[in-house]
Amino acid sequence: MATNLAKFLIILFYTISICNAVTIPTPISDSHRSAALQLFDGSSSSLEETYEALRVFEILELENKPDVSVTACQKVVENLGSSSYLKDSFYALKVNGILKCKVDSGVFQDIASRLKAAVNDASTLVDIYYTIGSLVLIKDQAPDVDVLLADADGTFHSIKALSQSDGRWRYSSDNPESSTYAAGLALEALAGVISLASSEIDQSRVNTVKSDILKLFDSIQKYDDGTFYFDEKFGGGREHQGSLSTSASVVRGITSFAAVTSGKIDLPGDKILGLAKYLLGIGLPGSAKDFFNQIESLALLESKRVPVPLVLSLPATVYSLSKKDQLKVTVNTVLGSAAPPLTVKLIRAFHTDAKDSAVIEGKELQYDQSSGLHVMGFPDNVDVGTYVFVFETVLHDSGSENDYAIGGQIHVPIYVTGIVKVSNAEISVLGSDLGSDETQKTLDLAGTDVVSLSANHLQKLRFSFQLTTPHGHAFKPRQALLRLKHETKYEHIFVVGNTGKKFEIILDFLGLVDKFYYLSGRYDFELTVGDAIMENSFLRPLGHLELDLPEAPEKTAHLPPLPVDPYSRYGPKAEIAHLFRAPEKRPPQNLSLAFLIVTLLPFIGFLVGLLRLGVNFKNFPSSALPATYAILFQLGAAAVLLLYVLFWLKLDLFTTLKALGFLGAFLMFVGHRILSHLASTSAKLKSA
Repeated sequence: MATNLAKFLIILFYTISICNAVTIPTPISDSHRSAALQLFDGSSSSLEETYEALRVFEILELENKPDVSVTACQKVVENLGSSSYLKDSFYALKVNGILKCKVDSGVFQDIASRLKAAVNDASTLVDIYYTIGSLVLIKDQAPDVDVLLADADGTFHSIKALSQSDGRWRYSSDNPESSTYAAGLALEALAGVISLASSEIDQSRVNTVKSDILKLFDSIQKYDDGTFYFDEKFGGGREHQGSLSTSASVVRGITSFAAVTSGKIDLPGDKILGLAKYLLGIGLPGSAKDFFNQIESLALLESKRVPVPLVLSLPATVYSLSKKDQLKVTVNTVLGSAAPPLTVKLIRAFHTDAKDSAVIEGKELQYDQSSGLHVMGFPDNVDVGTYVFVFETVLHDSGSENDYAIGGQIHVPIYVTGIVKVSNAEISVLGSDLGSDETQKTLDLAGTDVVSLSANHLQKLRFSFQLTTPHGHAFKPRQALLRLKHETKYEHIFVVGNTGKKFEIILDFLGLVDKFYYLSGRYDFELTVGDAIMENSFLRPLGHLELDLPEAPEKTAHLPPLPVDPYSRYGPKAEIAHLFRAPEKRPPQNLSLAFLIVTLLPFIGFLVGLLRLGVNFKNFPSSALPATYAILFQLGAAAVLLLYVLFWLKLDLFTTLKALGFLGAFLMFVGHRILSHLASTSAKLKSA
């Protein structure tokens, strides 16, 4: 069990390093496309879910997507043809914008007139959002339909009246609570009002909304790794929105407003990039709604309505010196598209144990046009260990800095592994004086040789070895353990200390007699050396030691019970050897046959008696039905006798009783019939 534990510890250190190495988000990949096909399988129950699925398929450009056009268009036509709720009409138009269903132009005209009348009556931000949004969709799908707002300024003002000083919005004038999620809805609605206005909206009002957007970014939340996200603070009784849905709402609102206004919104590039990192860092959301919010938000950030975030990522953060790996960096948009011409610079790299001392400074990575990667070889002063590499991206065209969000310096943990050399391994048995080596042997820890030693309680065991990195530096692993296991399965584990240039441990058996429970005999010992950055971590048997310890005193502590391996119950069980009782002696076969003949004599006597009494068949019925009952009765009686014979030969009691119950009911029925016939015949003869 201890061997398995030591192996597990070695593997655990290496696995943890690999799992924790990739800490920076990567652009959308094939794993997102596979997840989309699983989450959106074509079984959408509402038009909202149908739109989310279609939108995700459209963004990810999936080919083997489920075909929902027939059922979806049927729902679209049904919803648009009836006076459905604002939300249903909104998502019906959304779905129709993607599928281009066959909808009569008169339907669009009716909906538009109904929605224009509802704009002035809308009392909540949600109603205004669905109403304005539906009119914008009709404008795109049916250009000949009049959807322009007669009082766009008034509608714009009524929405703006719900805004707060911190950039958030209220859902209605009756509710004093403000919401970040509502801010996204309000910005989308305002963008719709601008696109539906018959005349240009006052630019001062538009600039005020731009200021509100900047205030909204002032309240954005931040993680320590430079990730930004919007969190919902609204608590006025509405359904709580999570950070992902809130961030997605704000992204939709900002990009929609930026698309219909002139001039750029001076958004902070580091926060846009941090927002993209948050959306990518989520990984693969478990619900279809969250997945839609993630994918659509990333697509909107790449739509060039705001600075397009460029994501620096590494295909791997674990590199091997023994394999002469090269550092590889890629820069893409959030959806994986190619970035504009740029340069990736390694500002500096430092060991995690010496942050003030840089091993690399001011290095520019070479761009490989065939692979699209920025690569660099590791210099000789980079040895095995854990490092932090600080990268920075610089656009070749300085004029495009306002079009892309590249952020500042990016810190990435890098793990450099290699083969560690094990040398100068020595093991010796010492006398009571450490200066006298009674037995000394060398070990080749890279080989398979083992040693055999003997010692008593007055002696000591010394074991030492050295570890050096590929560049010749002393190496200190995470664990160096020496395990001694007695022949009775009791074992002891000791940590091998580091004296600077070598690892050494001295076991004083006189001071360990209590810990060893005075157990003399053979001890097998093995060495475990492991580290996450050590490619040749090992668990190696070194040999055995015959240890002679004194007798245990009377008050010595008893041996503790051996630990039970929890996996032992799944192994094969011990074979059970059962000794059956010898069968009793039986009588000879001839005696048994003679007894059988004797038991048949009464039956033969019964037959002879019937003949002597003169049995006759005068009363046997002559009619067909009574004769049948009589024959069945005789056969049933014979079957009962045969059942008795079978019971004696092979049948068990329960089977015999079941059959006897069936035959008894049958005999009762046919017997009653034949006896009734005989009684009736006898009565007629007497009356005659």
